[in-house]
Amino acid sequence: MKFNTIPYSPEHVARNHRIEARVNTAVRTFDAVMGRLGLGGRKGYYNDDAYEFEGGARDELRKKHYDKSLRLLWKAEEHAAWSTFDDATRDEQLLLSMAEKGLTRGEKAQRKRINSAEYKAFLNKTYTPKQKQAIVNILSMIGHGEAYAWMVSCELLNEVKSTGGRAALTMQVLEEAKHFVVLRELIQAFDMPIPRLNAWEYVLLERTYKSKGLEKFFGMNVVVEGFALSIFGMMSTLPGLEILKLFHRDESRHTGLPHNYFAEFPMTAWERRNPLRAARRLSLVLPAIPVFYHIEADLAELGIDTFEFGGALARKVLKLADRVGFDVLVPTEPLAKLVNRAFNEYCKATRPDFTERNFMEAETTHGKEELAVEKEIFHLDDAPAPKSRKRASAAA
Repeated sequence: MKFNTIPYSPEHVARNHRIEARVNTAVRTFDAVMGRLGLGGRKGYYNDDAYEFEGGARDELRKKHYDKSLRLLWKAEEHAAWSTFDDATRDEQLLLSMAEKGLTRGEKAQRKRINSAEYKAFLNKTYTPKQKQAIVNILSMIGHGEAYAWMVSCELLNEVKSTGGRAALTMQVLEEAKHFVVLRELIQAFDMPIPRLNAWEYVLLERTYKSKGLEKFFGMNVVVEGFALSIFGMMSTLPGLEILKLFHRDESRHTGLPHNYFAEFPMTAWERRNPLRAARRLSLVLPAIPVFYHIEADLAELGIDTFEFGGALARKVLKLADRVGFDVLVPTEPLAKLVNRAFNEYCKATRPDFTERNFMEAETTHGKEELAVEKEIFHLDDAPAPKSRKRASAAA
């Protein structure tokens, strides 16, 4: 496939990777020592070298339980028509209508599907090996992130109030599980080496997982899910990756959950502005910045400027934090300017004839549906943060 590749400095990319490798060794060694001493260490029970949870794939167990559960998932709209549930898809509603007219379920229209071998052949025909590796490198970041999202969303179940709130988080747990197993098979179909977590993402995900209460909610549903939403929106229009539109749709609900939840259970002013909590939130944002330097060459191979992606993502995440009411210690506007300055200084040093620009104004999401979804979530300058109330809203 033909891409208009982005120029970059191989020397600086190599230096960034060397720095990342040293940081990775340091943080993982520290966590290993702390774990042996019983003083904490890595919390995520996940082997990112093998792209598996500890204990291996156990795909047969998945097929017998997870896959079967999805096949047997019943809908209240079908079995309790008198209820207020509206949970059937258009196809399911059509089948119900057909059944009422005397048609059987066997008359359901069959959808054409290509098998695994045909899909791999299509990928090989469409992309060069270097492009395939770049796609795998980018998607695997989210693949590993989905593993942590799965673990974190399970713990968040005990942090929210109400039947509705727990129902929403329960569905997020299900969707994170679906994302992990489906995205893993999609990435494996490229038949390219799958990299481990880079050090910066490792720090971000571990800190999110170890956070408590509201900060765990912020780290996962604002920062990590915002990252995932942006990558799926950026790559869903690439040939063979159309399924990412469905991932994007799920992530839009996940990123919208904090705003909807706090509309029902507002944070107190102290919960929003507590400097220790705000500093913790800032510490969950900052590790994401070096990620954009680390993935520069991979995105460039796909015709994407890493700093355009980083600027667009930073703008969206900071807007979402403001909308929800999460204080990140530093006002978001100066923080956005600081990130933009860091990106520009790097480009001045590594890109000949570079002209300074505002990366925060970039947009790397493609597709009309994806853009419409993100506009609803992120372009909310007129939407005020939820009002505070005197009593605490969630476990901290």
